[in-house]
Amino acid sequence: MEVNLLYPLIVVAILVVIYRRVTKYFEYFHDKPIPSMATNPIYGSTGPLYRKQYSFSDFIKTVYDKYSGVKVFGLFDMTTKLFVIRDPELIKKVTITDFEYFVNRRQMVATNTNEDDGLLFSKTLLSLTDQKWHDMRAVLSPAFTGSKMRVMFELIEQYSARMVQILKEQANGTGYVDYEMKDCFSRVANDIIATCAFGLQVESLKSRENEFFVMGKKMLNFNSLTVLLRIFGFRLVPGLMAKLKIDLLDAKHVQYFSKIIKDAVQTRENHGIVRPDMIHLLMQARKGILKHQKDGAAANAGFATVEESDVGKSTTSKTITESEFIAQCLVFFLGGFDTVSSEMIFMAYELAMNRDVQQRLYEEIAETNRQLEGKPLTYDTLQKMKYMDMVVSESLRMWPAAAFDRTCVRDYVLDDGAGLKFTIDRGTCLWIPVHGIHRDPKYYPNPDKFDPERFSEENRAKINTALYLPFGSGPRNCIGSRFALMEMKAIMYALVLNFSFERNEKTLVPMRLARGFAGFTGEGGVHLRLKLRL
Repeated sequence: MEVNLLYPLIVVAILVVIYRRVTKYFEYFHDKPIPSMATNPIYGSTGPLYRKQYSFSDFIKTVYDKYSGVKVFGLFDMTTKLFVIRDPELIKKVTITDFEYFVNRRQMVATNTNEDDGLLFSKTLLSLTDQKWHDMRAVLSPAFTGSKMRVMFELIEQYSARMVQILKEQANGTGYVDYEMKDCFSRVANDIIATCAFGLQVESLKSRENEFFVMGKKMLNFNSLTVLLRIFGFRLVPGLMAKLKIDLLDAKHVQYFSKIIKDAVQTRENHGIVRPDMIHLLMQARKGILKHQKDGAAANAGFATVEESDVGKSTTSKTITESEFIAQCLVFFLGGFDTVSSEMIFMAYELAMNRDVQQRLYEEIAETNRQLEGKPLTYDTLQKMKYMDMVVSESLRMWPAAAFDRTCVRDYVLDDGAGLKFTIDRGTCLWIPVHGIHRDPKYYPNPDKFDPERFSEENRAKINTALYLPFGSGPRNCIGSRFALMEMKAIMYALVLNFSFERNEKTLVPMRLARGFAGFTGEGGVHLRLKLRL
């Protein structure tokens, strides 16, 4: 009988020890002079997000507002310690002034892996850390300057003409076509990446089940159970995941796109083909002949464009290996397929909801088209369109990525100079709550109103650029901001010139974001009508 009682007591004792260690771990912020969110042993502070009670953007806004007037607060994302930085001066300190302490992003996959380990996502610019990231940024930066975008723009302009023709054919008979805009713009972005990165001509609005689009959609389905399990694995046991050679991306999808890239490179090298796209630029980078030059096209790139830091302009002796080459092509595809397409969704929605804004934008586009006298739109002409830039800038303010993160690479003493002083320990992470900042009435009056006038030449000087963060901040900002802005503006130019965005019976007003990790889109989709202009 005594033996039978002993085992349950041992189990209880073990559970008590585990519980105490877990609760002790979650007391991390108690020794800091900042407030922190309550936790539970499974999700930390982010249970409502994982239980799909909020979208990521709404969760960020909710916790941001909860700590109004606080410069920094703490929370746990599962077992990850996160300092949420709300103060503009502290944001500048951690992302720019003291960047060397926060050079890395939050680890989602195994990082800085070997050439032959088969882990492709870990070799992308998004995942690289420390000196390897520094070297890769310096290698890739010259491919994303305004002068390179000017050369690549012709490919986007040609695609835009084909896109409009397809949509006109689909609208034939009724004068309009109804679309779920996530599906529409995912296909458009897919086709642009196909031509600008892979050298392929794909028309996904017409050929709806083409292999390139279907495989891309499957590869980027980060809500699938297998991908979610991998993400959890990398968060909890990254070393083991690396040893097991488990990548975030599915092997068959990686093999498909890798073959396309390898075949394109081999064909170009064998036949001396030169095409002004990303593969060509990366081929030059791989050979070490792509260098950073003074960018005369940077001046009119748009208000939202982020400037390249000295890191990107520095020189390096590094050359790109084959797996690194393929990895950068894939991450370029990821950014274009999902992130840019999401931003176009919300811009189209706001134009449909704000008819006066759409009309003024149409008038600028129509006048620009008249002045072109039948000639194709050029990169320089597009960049001179002031109201277009105002509309895009405001759309990015209202609908940015919810937050971006940084990891502390060595102990850092955060000091605001006004009495707040404590240590951010090595290995802990930061969140910069972009969506909360962009919707803060202290910085943007009447923040839920879509108002491009905020970014007029008279008003933009009032905006604190440290608090406008659609492409991040500091040396680790988005390397592709120029390409993203060029793509959004070119596509909207072509669409608004030929169609008006209008509500239909499925349009949800007001917009509600999809909850959980469903991706950056509206709940139930964003349904709009594209009506032909007469």
